[in-house]
Amino acid sequence: MACRHDVQIEKEKAVYNISGGCTALAVVYMLGKLYVANAGDSRAIIIRAGEVIPMSAEFTPESERQRLQFLAYMQPHLLGNEFTHLEFPRRVQKKEVGKRMLYRDFTMSGWAYKTIEDDDLKFPLIYGEGKKARVLATIGVTRGLGDHNLKVHDSNIYIKPFLSCCPEVKVYPLVECEHGADDVLVLGTDGLWDVLSNQEASEAITCFLANCDPDDQHRYTMAAQDLVMRARGVLKDRGWRISNDRLGSGDDITAYIIPLMYGNKQN
Repeated sequence: MACRHDVQIEKEKAVYNISGGCTALAVVYMLGKLYVANAGDSRAIIIRAGEVIPMSAEFTPESERQRLQFLAYMQPHLLGNEFTHLEFPRRVQKKEVGKRMLYRDFTMSGWAYKTIEDDDLKFPLIYGEGKKARVLATIGVTRGLGDHNLKVHDSNIYIKPFLSCCPEVKVYPLVECEHGADDVLVLGTDGLWDVLSNQEASEAITCFLANCDPDDQHRYTMAAQDLVMRARGVLKDRGWRISNDRLGSGDDITAYIIPLMYGNKQN
């Protein structure tokens, strides 16, 4: 289904001459279960009785390193003779040709030594660590929709072959579990999770809802607004700051908080 949508997006982008792409996080309730599908770096969690249940995982150059490297190994033309599918702890320099350095490829979870060759001087397929990791020095997320025309800067190398539109789907047996009024499903974009952990978000939401009138129909919306403001922080010294003087999120933030209580069998 996701691949069909991606093909449709490609057709419409050609007609309307638009560019860009997006990640996707979707939740469907069907036959007593929640199906959470994620293609990108957004995240979903369930908070039940104060416990956090992760319902998705981010797809990044680091988390999908082996898939990307295998694709580049099998189809080296995708690298345009400018990149190498191998990964090194740091950028290889010309003077290191003939010397030994740690590396890894798609077959390896750890590192091994190899003798550096001229081809190893090419820019790595995956470069950087954490939020700074990029595919082909361009994009920091590895699944989503669109971006069909995205290329490496000043080249004819397309990024799209490395971007999968296929989501990971996790299932939550909603009607088989008892839920209270404060048990919720939380959906958030990467701007939220860049600065708040699952546990921090859970504690903030649980605390906020506990101080709301249980009959207030807007309590979940207000909890989502509070969560966004916690991630953004306050403007201080020309930058956004959150608790413990940490940097707040400078990215776009979208958050949904959805009650689970209404999915119980008795309701």
